[in-house]
Amino acid sequence: MDTPSHLLLVAVIQDQDLEPATKALQEIGAASTYLSSAGGFLGRRNATLLIGLPFAKKEEALKALHESCRQRIEYMTLPLEGSAMPMPAPVPVTVGGATVFALPVERFEQI
Repeated sequence: MDTPSHLLLVAVIQDQDLEPATKALQEIGAASTYLSSAGGFLGRRNATLLIGLPFAKKEEALKALHESCRQRIEYMTLPLEGSAMPMPAPVPVTVGGATVFALPVERFEQI
């Protein structure tokens, strides 16, 4: 199979990383559009970026996302099982970074 000339990167990032990520992508000339989304596990606000770019810029875009989207430790409260009084216990959870899907683009047009 031939290497595609263009890619669509779909990146799910934390909402607070949206501005640094879009700036980093703009600096390398990668256009992006964002959609508001929410995580299924924690229910937190996310941003889903749709990034169209030439295949040759893939590694550059991944590096920009890696540098601008950071991981954080957040605490979820879960009830203690088997306890007489259901007191919540904070549990550390690592969130953030970026989840990126790279999809080959068969056809690309700017209209």
